[in-house]
Amino acid sequence: MRKVGEKKIESCKDFPKFLGFGPNIGPCRKTLEKWGAKPGDRVVIAPHSKVEGLISKIPRGKLVTMKELCEGLARIYGVDFCCPLVAGISVWLISNAAEEEAEKLGKEKVPYWRVLKTGGYLNEKYPGGAERQKELLEEEGHAVVKKGKRWFVEDFEKSLFSF
Repeated sequence: MRKVGEKKIESCKDFPKFLGFGPNIGPCRKTLEKWGAKPGDRVVIAPHSKVEGLISKIPRGKLVTMKELCEGLARIYGVDFCCPLVAGISVWLISNAAEEEAEKLGKEKVPYWRVLKTGGYLNEKYPGGAERQKELLEEEGHAVVKKGKRWFVEDFEKSLFSF
C-alpha cells in the first residue's frame, strides 16, 4: 500500500543530518558552489517537517525561491548551507500532500505554490504542473509571463519573503 504524502513527510526520522562541504558531498555540490560554498562549510539536510514549517510562514502575496528557502533552513540549524536537492524533494512531497489535504478538506494546507525555482521560474513538477502554479500565483496578484518555454514571475524579487 502506498503512503499518502502526509505520511511520507512524517516518516523521515533520521533528519536533520549535517555534512561538511567537499568534493564528495553529492549531487547538490554544483548548486552549493554557485551559492558560494567552500570546503569545510557546514551543510544541513533538513527534515521535510522543517521545510513544511517554513513554507507555511510565507504570507499571501509573498514568494521565496529555493535559495531563500535553503538560506532560511541553514539559519535555523546554524550552518552555512542547506542541501537544495533534498529541500526540493521535500517541497515536491509537501505540494502533493497539500493537494491531498485540499481534496479531503476542500482547502490548501500549505502554500507550496509560493516557492519558485531559483531565478523566479515556476515548477513544472508541482501537482497540475506550472499551469496550476501560474493560476494560484495570479490569484494572489503576481504577473506570470512566458520566458522561452518556461513560466516566470515578473519582478519576483519585489515580492521575496525573508525568513
